[in-house]
Amino acid sequence: MRGVILIRSALISLFLVASVFAPARADDAIGQIKMASGEVAVLRGGVSQKVAAGDRVFQSDVLTTGPDGSLGITFADNSMMSLGPDSKLSLDEFRFDTTTHEGVFDSSLAKGTLAVKSGQIVKQTPEAMKVRAPGALLGVRGTEFVVRADGGGQ
Repeated sequence: MRGVILIRSALISLFLVASVFAPARADDAIGQIKMASGEVAVLRGGVSQKVAAGDRVFQSDVLTTGPDGSLGITFADNSMMSLGPDSKLSLDEFRFDTTTHEGVFDSSLAKGTLAVKSGQIVKQTPEAMKVRAPGALLGVRGTEFVVRADGGGQ
């Protein structure tokens, strides 16, 4: 009986360790829309849909704003991004370990305006956050910045 308890205990421990280090699944939300105004949408799985405050965002989402649109997002590591009018942002890769605060945050701004306040990923590993824009790759080292892309990478 004691051997069964030890095996069961070992299996439970193995499961717990595996679940802590498992990569985020594609269907796990990486952030949440905190503010949406005007024309705002997300392209997910080839389908465009309107978004509103409270909606979740996922890796590989493409967020767009119209001429009167603006959007604010808070991510799992407490990074914050705001999109201005006529903007297009791809959430290319996001991984974040809530225990170690290590991760990767890559995004691409095809056009428009993006304001960023970095979160825990950058505090742990300064080179872990990158924003691509037409003709440039920004490696985030500080905590706040604004970038504008003219749309050359639509």
